[in-house]
Amino acid sequence: MTGQPTSGTTQPPPNILKRVGIEQKLNRQLPLDLIFRDETGKQVKLGDYFGKKPVVLSMVYYECPMLCGEVMNGMSSVFSTLKFDIGKDYEVVTVSFDPREGPPLAAAKKRTMVTRYGRPGGEEGWHFLTGEQSSIQALTDAVGFKYAWDEDSKQFAHAAAIMVITPEGKIAQYLYGVEYAPKDLRLALVQSSQNQIGNVVDQVLLYCYHYDPRTGKYGAVVSRVLQVAGVITIVVLGGFLIVMFRLGPQNQESGSDRGGKA
Repeated sequence: MTGQPTSGTTQPPPNILKRVGIEQKLNRQLPLDLIFRDETGKQVKLGDYFGKKPVVLSMVYYECPMLCGEVMNGMSSVFSTLKFDIGKDYEVVTVSFDPREGPPLAAAKKRTMVTRYGRPGGEEGWHFLTGEQSSIQALTDAVGFKYAWDEDSKQFAHAAAIMVITPEGKIAQYLYGVEYAPKDLRLALVQSSQNQIGNVVDQVLLYCYHYDPRTGKYGAVVSRVLQVAGVITIVVLGGFLIVMFRLGPQNQESGSDRGGKA
C-alpha cells in the first residue's frame, strides 16, 4: 500500500488559509485618524469620509487577478440597483491592502468602477485609497480582515466581504461574498444611518427583518411580520367599515328619493 490519497480522501486546507478570514468586530470604532492617499495622490485621513453619511468599506488590492475584481463588480452591480445614490445618500471607500500599490492604480480602478456604476455621484462619492503598511494594518485589524501573502502564487490570499459603517465610524454590518442582495445592503444602510435615509417602507422592513451576523444577511422575524400583517388587516378593515358607514345614509336617501318619485 502506498501513501497516495484515494479520490474520496478529504485533503486538509493549505496552511495559508488558516490565516485568512473575517473576524467580525461589530460596533468597533474605526481609527479615523489613519493617513492614506486618494486616487489623485492627495494625502487624506480616513475620517474625511465620515461624519454625515453611512459608508460602505471594502478591502481589496487593485492588481488582484481574481477575487477582488469580483468583489468590486458585485459592489457596482448592487449599487446601480439601489434607490440610494452614492455621494448623496452614502459614501463608498475602497482601500488597497497592498502597500506596493499607489494612486495611479487606484485612479485606473476608479475610472473602471465609476463607469460600470454608471450613475451620477460615483466620481465624487466612491473613493479609492492606498497607503503605508502601518495604516493598512491598523485598518484591517480594526475591521477583522485577515489576509496573507502566498509566495508560491505571488498573490494575496484573502476573504471576500464588504462592511457597512455608521457615519460616526462604527462597524454596523458585514456582507459576505462577491454578490450582495440589494435588500440586505439597503436595510444595512438605513439602519446604520439611524433612519436618516429611506422611507416608511424601509422602516417597516427593518422592523420585520433582523440582521444575522453569522450569515451577513437580513432574515424575516416571523412574529414581527405577523404583527405588521395584523395591523395592515385592521387598518384595511377599519377603512372599509368607515366607507360603508358613510355610504349607508347616502344609499338610504337615494332609495327614499326614488320611492318618492314613484
